[in-house]
Amino acid sequence: MDGRTAVLVRGQGTEFDSLREYVIGDDVRAIDWRATARRGDVVVRTWRPERDRRVLVVLDTARLSASRLGDAPRLDAQIEAALLLAALASRAGDRVDLVAVDNQVRARVSGEQGARLMSALAQAMAPLEPSLVEISWTTVTQVVRDTLSQRALVVLLSALEPSAVTSRLLPVAQALTADHTVVLASASDPEVAALRADRSSSDAVYDAAAAERGELERDAVALRLRRRGVEVVEAAPDDPTRPSSRGSSRRGSRPGEDGRDVELGTEPRYLRRPDVHVAGAPKRVS
Repeated sequence: MDGRTAVLVRGQGTEFDSLREYVIGDDVRAIDWRATARRGDVVVRTWRPERDRRVLVVLDTARLSASRLGDAPRLDAQIEAALLLAALASRAGDRVDLVAVDNQVRARVSGEQGARLMSALAQAMAPLEPSLVEISWTTVTQVVRDTLSQRALVVLLSALEPSAVTSRLLPVAQALTADHTVVLASASDPEVAALRADRSSSDAVYDAAAAERGELERDAVALRLRRRGVEVVEAAPDDPTRPSSRGSSRRGSRPGEDGRDVELGTEPRYLRRPDVHVAGAPKRVS
């Protein structure tokens, strides 16, 4: 099967399927007014999930991938996220490519499907180690252009680190989102979550305030990314199945390519894991 069989599932989706008569409970936004005028009865459009999409996973192997999340480097969490995403997307019938990048391309997997895909991904990512250089998002943008000839989902497995995002990713974000759906998936640091919740002493309160400041900075930069069309999702390394959308105070909607509203925060949320550190916190006064 290898995920190549077309599966027709009516319901919520992005591809037009058919027209049918309106029944109570249908979303009024699905009404096809032209068909309604021609037939004299209220008619709605039905949609099906899109299949055979392209998914490009961009794995950041630069400096921030060396940071520790618990007992393991961030890169380990990003590799696990890439494998899980590839397995889910491939099973859904989508085509998955991967590229590992820092200031140059370190690994690439393209054109594989089914069981061969997972084997190729494991072999390509097994030798990877963090490089103590900054990631070149300009290189990433060029790789995306060279790899994809049609609109696709581009998942950036990288750290949501405010200074790095502001100086490097933000300037090229719109170049990516102009042609593709882009998700920045980052892994959160569980130790920072513990710091934010601890109020057991005066030192703990100070650390909690510094951690909260870091959270606010990440929320702010995530909001700037969302304004440029990049969805930002985040999950703890030990619980990647519960991602949350960052940078938005409420769930909303934006116009989809077909003119229908697409709910924000519902695009593929394959693991997100940011580099949550408390850089720039004020010095402690003893």
